[in-house]
Order: sequence, then structure tokens, then C-alpha cells
Amino acid sequence: MNVAQLDAAIRLGGITMVLFLAWLLFRQRQRVGVPALLFPPMAICLSGFLIGNTPDPVLRLSGAPGPIAHFASGCAVVFLWWFCLACFDRQFRPRGAVLAAGLSWTALAAATRMIAEPVPALSYTQVGFGLGIVAHLIWRLCAEREGDLIQKRYDARAMVAVLLGGLLLIDLLADLFFGFAWRPRLFAMAQNAAILGFSVWLAGRVLGVRTDVISFDGIAPAAPTAALAETCGKDGLANDELRQRLLGLIEVERIHLDPELSFTAFVQRMNAPERTVRKLINQELRFDHFRSFLNHYRLAEARRILADSRRSTDKLIAVALDSGFASLASFNRVFRAAEDCTPSQFRQEAFAERPSPGSGQATSQSAVPESFETRSAAF
Repeated sequence: MNVAQLDAAIRLGGITMVLFLAWLLFRQRQRVGVPALLFPPMAICLSGFLIGNTPDPVLRLSGAPGPIAHFASGCAVVFLWWFCLACFDRQFRPRGAVLAAGLSWTALAAATRMIAEPVPALSYTQVGFGLGIVAHLIWRLCAEREGDLIQKRYDARAMVAVLLGGLLLIDLLADLFFGFAWRPRLFAMAQNAAILGFSVWLAGRVLGVRTDVISFDGIAPAAPTAALAETCGKDGLANDELRQRLLGLIEVERIHLDPELSFTAFVQRMNAPERTVRKLINQELRFDHFRSFLNHYRLAEARRILADSRRSTDKLIAVALDSGFASLASFNRVFRAAEDCTPSQFRQEAFAERPSPGSGQATSQSAVPESFETRSAAF
């Protein structure tokens, strides 16, 4: 097998893998959510890039011209950006500034790749835009890593930021310094191999082996073990002791009302290993991020204040700050997502349902936050 044949094999393998994964994920879109909807268009764009990513026009699959492949790679960057954000944040939706930036990048890619005579200003603008996208992706992955309570996702944030961010950065810098038409064979093959490697890695994450299907012996998969209890035992800490310590911080010291509280500071107050605290909150309390853990109890405090007749004239900014939120905007956003109404509407409904003063019923909720409840954690 010569170099040209190896290059064609890598590209065919990459196209097959990404399209197969797109079909597989789309079938599971109800379970996977937004990432399953973003991956198919990304797979189509990556396939278009692989079809024409070779310096030899004779070897291009289906005779696709190079500019089309490069335009497809520009679109793939946008969907890859959104796909990664959706994988690490189940609340992510491509909207607002993120959606506008993605559409602007796509328009720039179309203008830069399709015109007969390239305009340097457009090329430099697109590269600058692309560097901004890569910087935003790396920042989001790293900034939210500390509070991520799912160990595998916590570890994957650094890997994706380094490997994927590095690959995109190298490609953009190559366009900046050598031009969009610069595609020596080794560089193009390295790009194609990186896409194939990414698809193989993702297939390993998505696909699993069922022993009952392979061996035909009807053995059901083993039930998950009590990993938290085992881990706490190894660390020399009793599970009940950790729970009591956590309850004390929340219900007695009300540590969640500190808007500047970080996961590192919380671990120090727990006086336990970071990994143990992460597993306690994630595997037992079922919160997938430290932010959602804090917001759960901050919302409980906000609901109590909003339903308190003695504080009926308090401004919403005061309610937000007293509940532990850093700003009114974040308070409104989190409250609407949880209650499907605004804080003002919640207060009006709470007072409308309140019994008359002479009924003898309580006029305010307990000052103690809600007890621990089960929450689903998703990757």
C-alpha cells in the first residue's frame, strides 16, 4: 500500500465511522438529548471535508473540489463547538451570542472559501473568529471543571480542551501563516487521521459489549455496586459521618448562601478528600455539578423568602442576594428554569393561595432548607 492508498483508506474509514455514529446517536436522541441532534450535521460536514482533503485532485473522492471540503470543515467547527458544549452542559442550547457567532463564522467560511479571488481581510477575520471560538470552548471546559461532580466528565474536560482545542488551534494557525490553500500531503493526512481517531474514540464511548448477546448464555449485566460506600471506606471516613458533616454545612452554617463559595473552599470545609466529596454529592445526592447542588438549596431559600409575608415588599435583588445568588440575572434565569415562572409570579401565587390571618395556619415556610432529594446525573 502506497501513501496515496493509505490516505484514501483513512478518509474512507473516517467517513464511515462518523456517519455510522451519527445514525447511532440520532436513534438514541430522546435519551442522549441535544448532542445527538448536533452530531449528524457535524458528521456530514466532516465527511465533506474528508472527501476533498487531499492535495492531489485525482485522488479526491467523487472529484469534490478542495474549496468545498474546506468550507465543510468551517461548518464542522461550529457544530463541533456546540456539540462539545452540549456534552458537558446538559442545559446548553445553541442560542443567543453562541448561535450568532456560529452563524457568522459559517457566513465568513462561505465568503472566504467560495469566491474566486480570496480577500485577505476576510481570511484574517475568519481565522480571528475561529480563534475566538476555540478560546471560548477551552474557557468553558476549564472554568466549569472544578465544580463538575461526575469524575469521568471532570477528567474528560481537560483532555478535550488540550487535544481538541490544540488540533483546532493548529489548523487555524496553519491557515493564518500559510494560507487556506496550503495542504501538504502529510498535514492533510494528519488531519484525516485525527478525525478517524476521534470517531474511533467516540465509538468506544458510545458502544458497549453485552455478554449475554456474545455468549448466548443469558447472563444479565451485573448491577452497579455501592461505589460511594466503598470509596468512603478506603478513605477512612464513614458515609454517615460525611452526610452529617454535609447537612451541618447546609442546614446549620447555611454555607450555600455565600455567593463566592467555590468547590475547593467547600471541600476544605468538609475536611475530606476532594474525590470523596465529589462522589458523595454526585452518586448519593445525584447532582451532576456543584453549581446545581448549590442552586437547589439557594432556590429553596428564595422560595421561602418570596412566600414570607414579612418580606413581601423586598426587591427581587435583595431576595437574590439573600438566597446566595451573585446577581439578579442569574437568580431570574435559574428560578425560571426550575419553577417555570418568574420570581414575581411565584410571589403573587404564594400570596393568592395564603389562608386568611384568622385561620390559624402558618404564614411562612420553615427556615430550614429542603432535605436531600434524588436528582438525575447525566453525562
